[in-house]
Amino acid sequence: MTPRNPVIALATHEVTNQPPPLEDYNLFDHDAPLKEALRREGADWAEEQARTLGALLGSERVIRLGHDANRFAPELRTFDRFGHRIDEVEYHPAYHELMELAFGAGIHSVPWTAPKGGYVVHTALDYLLIQAEAGVCCPIAMTFAAVPVLRRQPEVAAEWEPRILSTQYDPRCIPPGEKSGVTIGMAMTEKQGGSDVRSIATRAMPLGAGGPGEAYELTGHKWFCSAPMSDAFLTLAYTEKGLSCFFVPRWRPDGSRNAILIQRLKDKLGNRSNASTEIEYQGTLGRMVGEEGRGVRTIMDMVHHTRLDTSLAPAGLMRQAVAQATHHTAYRKAFQALLTRQPLMKNVLADLALESEAATALVMRVARAFDEGREDGTARNFARIAIAATKYWLNKRAPNHIYEAMECLGGAGYVEDSIMPRLYREAPLNSIWEGSGNVICLDVLRAIEREPDSVAALLEEISAVRGADRHLDSAVEKLKGLLADRSEPEQRARRLTETMALTLQGAILVQHAPAAVADAFCASRLGGEWGHTYGTLPAGTPFDEIIARARPVLD
Repeated sequence: MTPRNPVIALATHEVTNQPPPLEDYNLFDHDAPLKEALRREGADWAEEQARTLGALLGSERVIRLGHDANRFAPELRTFDRFGHRIDEVEYHPAYHELMELAFGAGIHSVPWTAPKGGYVVHTALDYLLIQAEAGVCCPIAMTFAAVPVLRRQPEVAAEWEPRILSTQYDPRCIPPGEKSGVTIGMAMTEKQGGSDVRSIATRAMPLGAGGPGEAYELTGHKWFCSAPMSDAFLTLAYTEKGLSCFFVPRWRPDGSRNAILIQRLKDKLGNRSNASTEIEYQGTLGRMVGEEGRGVRTIMDMVHHTRLDTSLAPAGLMRQAVAQATHHTAYRKAFQALLTRQPLMKNVLADLALESEAATALVMRVARAFDEGREDGTARNFARIAIAATKYWLNKRAPNHIYEAMECLGGAGYVEDSIMPRLYREAPLNSIWEGSGNVICLDVLRAIEREPDSVAALLEEISAVRGADRHLDSAVEKLKGLLADRSEPEQRARRLTETMALTLQGAILVQHAPAAVADAFCASRLGGEWGHTYGTLPAGTPFDEIIARARPVLD
């Protein structure tokens, strides 16, 4: 807790020129780009829900929970005190409190329960949650994204979906029928393959006739399994007909523990409140989900949905970094003036704010395409390629963005009492999870080649504001040229994906953001009037207006 009435007059000096803690404020109310996006993207009905969650997440109590959940990392309990094997991971109570808060808000379930705008609401709420603590967002993402996969096997969905959609968080390690709610995990990666899932060595043997919905025994290992206390996992293994998808519960139907053997916890750079493990299957019970031999296609439903979460994550992290930087510099003086009033710092802060707002606008627009894609083919095609480009680009932008924001705080931002080191350590994660940068760019090429309607939908979206900004017009033509050039596609894939994302961001901002934001973004990112480091916006940029829009104001 923040100490009450700390002593500021010390024996050797008086403590001055320090900003007040950024706490007990509403993360939603102080985020104009998010509020505007929630309304325009079709989910204004959830504004009070977002406001309630924003107040909780900005409270001193919840901010402290985030710190404690990371300070006291999960611990593996392979055996109990009597020598019985249990394979359980213990979490600090702060982690469980955060999970209870997230489940109570329905972040994992709202896309499947809301009559409209569920993906947009999920994105907005999760974007707020990650600003308090990112580690709980992993199990939220996988639980949310498991639903479309399970629906490929109706009898499995009928049993498990009501449990998944519960807003009750139940951390107990007991059979699912005795719980008030469940979480779902994923385990695909193996040592020898990484993103190359075709190299998986895990084997599945049928216990009966075999086929979709039937029981199998799995034998093999998984190199990364996050949220290992989930109640069930989606995983891949080979049968005689090829790579197939399986649903692996923690408990067998007879109430005994399934053989999901945890070998060790990963010692990760960040995301430390969330355990990641190496596991082995030794005659482990699993049920086939989807068509045998088509496991990659089946589990891609989950991957497609987790990409929404791995895209909103960097947007949320950047937003929190901007909030910290603009707050600190509004109170801190150097050279007889507030930092936020000094020209060079203004340029840096405005540049960071532009990047953050563009990220928020992009991921919220893509979330709407997920909603509309349920009934509209064009929206579905747009979402297919836009989510890949979004995941790639926002995650490439996050680490350096957060570093620059950290620098605005100076040494105060480099110490663990600040949230900035935690944001910085978290920044690379979502680029690696569910397909690193190269894998995503190859997927963009795959969409261009196999699903040309996705390209047409994207071009339709960014051409809707043709003539509104000359820099944007030039960027659209550049993108068309890159799409038309079929020479050495893999060598050009990163440039193509980057241009795709930047042009889409520019189009969204030109349509919906204040002119000060849209003009500065297009001039710098699309017009070449930028030095490719933060703080190099062109002269004449309305710095104060852009900063004021981004800063959380406590007084």
